[in-house]
Amino acid sequence: MVRNTSLQLRHASYNKFQLHLSQPPNPISKDPNNSQSNLHYYQPYHPSFASATLQRTKSPDTDKEMNPIQQRPPYACYGGCRSYFLWVFFMTIMIYIIYSSNHLLTDDHQDCPIPLDISTQNNLQNFMPLTNLSSPSLQLKLQEEQQQQQQKEPEEENLELAVPLSSQLFDTELKHIVFGIAASSKSWEQRKQYIKQWWRPSVTRGVVWLDKPVRTRRNEGLPLIQISKDTSRFKYTNRQGDRSALRISRVVSETLKLGMEDVRWFVMGDDDTVFVVDNVVRVLSKYDHRQFYYIGSSSESHTQNMFFSYAMAYGGGGFAISYPLAIELAKMQDRCIQRYPGLYGSDDRMQACMAELGVPLTREAGFHQYDVYGDLLGLLAAHPATPMVTIHHLDVVQPIFPGMNQVKSLERLFESIKLDSSSIMQQSICYHQNRSWSISISWGYVVQIVRGIVSPRELEMPTRTFLNWYRSADYTAYTFNTRPVTRHPCQKPFIFYMSSTRLDKGRRQTVGIYSRHRGNHPACRWKMDSPETIDSITVLKRPDDLRWHKSPRRDCCRVMPSRRSSSMYLWVGNCRENEISIQQ
Repeated sequence: MVRNTSLQLRHASYNKFQLHLSQPPNPISKDPNNSQSNLHYYQPYHPSFASATLQRTKSPDTDKEMNPIQQRPPYACYGGCRSYFLWVFFMTIMIYIIYSSNHLLTDDHQDCPIPLDISTQNNLQNFMPLTNLSSPSLQLKLQEEQQQQQQKEPEEENLELAVPLSSQLFDTELKHIVFGIAASSKSWEQRKQYIKQWWRPSVTRGVVWLDKPVRTRRNEGLPLIQISKDTSRFKYTNRQGDRSALRISRVVSETLKLGMEDVRWFVMGDDDTVFVVDNVVRVLSKYDHRQFYYIGSSSESHTQNMFFSYAMAYGGGGFAISYPLAIELAKMQDRCIQRYPGLYGSDDRMQACMAELGVPLTREAGFHQYDVYGDLLGLLAAHPATPMVTIHHLDVVQPIFPGMNQVKSLERLFESIKLDSSSIMQQSICYHQNRSWSISISWGYVVQIVRGIVSPRELEMPTRTFLNWYRSADYTAYTFNTRPVTRHPCQKPFIFYMSSTRLDKGRRQTVGIYSRHRGNHPACRWKMDSPETIDSITVLKRPDDLRWHKSPRRDCCRVMPSRRSSSMYLWVGNCRENEISIQQ
């Protein structure tokens, strides 16, 4: 628009000038009052011009009067020149803008290559087939520029472009992990049965550290047994504890000194600690074994954590130490132990040394100390969305499956662990639409059915079927939310424990049978179907070894049609799009 305006001004000035030249000049009347004839001539609008043209002017050589063209001053083209210069100025600006825009759109920037990060390169490669960059010459050119840029960048800059270590999965395997088990000769005969449930001969690596020699048998399927070194030179002044804490606190250092090869992690536990070894691998694979890591969890008892430390990993629940950290610990641990003679156990001594090394606790909720008494049903039926790594204190709690001892209970539990260890104890919540039942599944362990619609927020909260480690403590002494055991006769849950499980190879799914626990149920006056008509529940699920490579989320479950009124079929698996755990 600016350009068109300047051109119009230029044409108007030029036409007026041509009109003036085409008309012959009329002589100006000698009558001073005759100024009407001056209007026939082009006069630029300027006061000085008007005065100059209206007065008579004589030539210095002659006495004749000069015509208006002869008497025009040197600046008589002011109006036309101004329009011309404006037109040139605007045209220059327009040409510059057009040239600059064209340069920005078409310049390849060959002299200044722009470094692309990993995400930009991947997005560009995925986008190239949809644009003009899909030509082979341009693709080759882009690849050459990227290679040149990568060669120029130092290795330190390449590390900055890498994916953060916290989001990587390292290739840690079971062979890279060494277990250090603290045991006592007094309880060895009983507790070695717990170790047999999870230990894999010729596969897992580890050592049991005892205070005295014990009788062993060949092919018993147990780890190597070693005797701890004498710790009498260390001071111990805690009157409520036992000196064995000094010996147990040195388990990791003594295991390191055995000189095992290809070790990335040392995992410590007690002789009554049961490990799910595949989940140990899954958890430790998230961390860089070349760095300093002290991984574990706190107690379930708030009082315990206050008395000892929230920054401490409890040894009964198990904890892991990376190999480089174990080396640093072995260098200073004996001097560290001497500085804390008044501490109670081995766990707090280990944490004291970690504090001196400046290594904090990395929390993993799957390490379970289980500082509780009573029935673990409430805790195991509402396990958090994280891999279950350990179970502890099996001697002080009831068997997890009623009607059998603790060893037999573990044997049944490991039937499910062998089929799908990543999903063991993982909770799923669904609802029976027609009967208005709330269903909670702890896969591989138990199914509970409650009359009425209970929200997922409440169902994922553990029921207090257990007592605190300090029996005088109330429900506020836990480190997590709990809910009371219901007293309403109609909302007492019907419990179905896992009785058998198998793998259907044809359909690539596990088939678990859960039988109803024959307990006493009070009479209910609600006019609705009762779950007591159900004798068994079949749970179908496909194993998912990669579930913990994704963001944590509960599985969804659905009620399947059944031909018999005494049985129920449930499907458990990944949630579909827009699927939620509530009756709609």
